[in-house]
Amino acid sequence: MSKKKRVAKAKVSKEEEVSEEEPELEEVEKTEKLEEAPAGEEAPKAEEKAAEEAAPEEEEIIDERIYTVPLRLAYWTGSRIHRANRTVRILRHFIERNMKPEELLIQPEVNDKIWARGIQKPPRRLRIRATKNADNLVRVYLAEG
Repeated sequence: MSKKKRVAKAKVSKEEEVSEEEPELEEVEKTEKLEEAPAGEEAPKAEEKAAEEAAPEEEEIIDERIYTVPLRLAYWTGSRIHRANRTVRILRHFIERNMKPEELLIQPEVNDKIWARGIQKPPRRLRIRATKNADNLVRVYLAEG
């Protein structure tokens, strides 16, 4: 091994030792800062956070309807390999026509039900529950039962 390589290795090992020592100092400083903070201030903040988490945002539901959406049109039109995509479009069109939303969100469980048997065999009909909130946002869920 040449002298240059040995010197370079020595420099690298010294830098590693220095870099290993620095995080320990930073950790000690962080813990000291935490200990210095008055205990009276931390308790109210923790209570406020707990209160915010305990009261989730509950949407005010204006309208809730249960529909059986006929999706057989997806089987008649277009090619076989686009049926599931077309089914989602038919569902969107049906909800827009009946609920007149500003925004429409189809929940993943509905999407999973449509795509469960693959792209070529979506369900012929789907029973859904559509809810409209005060912001005119409609969410589509699977109907229970």
